Amino acid sequence: MAAIVHSNVGLMHATMAVFNAWCDRVPMVIVGATGPVDAAKRRPWIDWIHTARDQGALLRPYTKWDDQPASVEAAVESFLRAHQMANSYPKGPTYICLDAGLQEMKLGERPAIPDPQRYRPGPPTVPSPEVIGQIAGHLLRAKRPIILAGRVSRKEKAWDERIRLAEALDAVVLTDLKAPAAFPTSHRLHGAPAGTFLNPDAAALLREADVVLSLDWIDLAGTLKAAWGQDTVSATVIHISGDQYVHNGWSMDHQGLPPADILALAEPDPTISLVLPAVERSGARPASAWPARPAPIAPPVLAAHASDEPLSVPTLAAALAEAVDAEEVCLIRGPLSWAGKLWTIEHPLDYLGIDGGAGLGSGPGMAIGAALALKGTGRLPIAVFGDGDFMMGSSAIWTAVHYRIPVLIVVANNTSFFNDELHQERMARQRGRVVDNKWIGQRMADPDIDLGMVARAQGAVGIGPVTDLAELRESLAQAIAALKEGRTVVVDVRVLPGYDPGTTKAMAQVSSE
Repeated sequence: MAAIVHSNVGLMHATMAVFNAWCDRVPMVIVGATGPVDAAKRRPWIDWIHTARDQGALLRPYTKWDDQPASVEAAVESFLRAHQMANSYPKGPTYICLDAGLQEMKLGERPAIPDPQRYRPGPPTVPSPEVIGQIAGHLLRAKRPIILAGRVSRKEKAWDERIRLAEALDAVVLTDLKAPAAFPTSHRLHGAPAGTFLNPDAAALLREADVVLSLDWIDLAGTLKAAWGQDTVSATVIHISGDQYVHNGWSMDHQGLPPADILALAEPDPTISLVLPAVERSGARPASAWPARPAPIAPPVLAAHASDEPLSVPTLAAALAEAVDAEEVCLIRGPLSWAGKLWTIEHPLDYLGIDGGAGLGSGPGMAIGAALALKGTGRLPIAVFGDGDFMMGSSAIWTAVHYRIPVLIVVANNTSFFNDELHQERMARQRGRVVDNKWIGQRMADPDIDLGMVARAQGAVGIGPVTDLAELRESLAQAIAALKEGRTVVVDVRVLPGYDPGTTKAMAQVSSE
């Protein structure tokens, strides 16, 4: 993706989104500007406040590279290098700052533009044949292997190879709600519903493993600690990731340092493409010691919801699944109250994860950007996020309407920045203070916000507030119909505050640590 931001002020506004892209290892070329570097060319007032001496310093710690070329010829090379570096593994954003004086300068002779094909990223990084053999050997000898499917690609070939590897090894697979779809959740080998944090069921499975294969898993060290606590990790750990190539010490997004018996500084997908034939050629299927496991948890159905009950996030998920029925859908993201068991994933485009940097107000921008990328695929782009997230970035709705980007945004509206209510409740109990005050500064009420009207004011289809099941079914049917017509749609669904019990337990454990 390429993005252009307005001088230093636009860049400061965009830094949270850049940090999200950095944490998600998303390739982007960001172009910005500074006022004329030559002070003699600056207009009074406005050019001076739009000029910074080292503008790249605003985001240098969370970009792979930045540059401020001083000529048109140098700018050509900057773009080639920025594109090459952004798309080299581990991928990430790059930034080019263009002097306003340079931009407005009369161009003499047109500079030569090199063939971009000669400046492409290099081939994928893969381990040596010896390391591939070691990885395959450990996996074939394992009795209870687990695959942690983390940051992997959207390629169907890679998806199929992960399934084949898991089946060849009878390996349990865990996935992560923070990352896009990596393995089918209805498969018999999908061990436990995905979560934003490692839930107790997943931790129990991990503790039983004798070999852990990590495919660029986000926070491997924290995940192993959640399973083993203060005990030594008893399993053999194989960590396939080149993520350390972009760790710089400013941001702690690199997480803890995990123990690894084999550390392959390589890309997961092409590495699995080499490991899989080595496993399948052996012809030896392991004598699995995994005990019989229950079938994967099916998403909730509406039959379990009484029509007069207040709406919850699980009810919202069930109603949404009913509304889309057999349609191909891309669930762009869910809120923190979303749980892995609420949605079935069968394809790498079924789910796109969340914002890697937990960036405030990222929901609308992510929803619209993903919907733009999904144009022409036949998939219905649907995003679910909270009311706080929506309001922080709601002006993006106009962009979607203006550029005719079909997208359905369902707001799980609990009228609160509820995550902070939980935190304030925990601190109140810890300090012996009044718990009833936890809502102060967090509750989005008095006056209530009509989110449907916010959407309609920008030309979108705005529906709601929806408060009961019958109205929810009718509203989602109307929304899906409008989406298929190419409209931008927002549905405001009032839901009870709260998280999935597994998420709550995991968050409590994280908080106590």
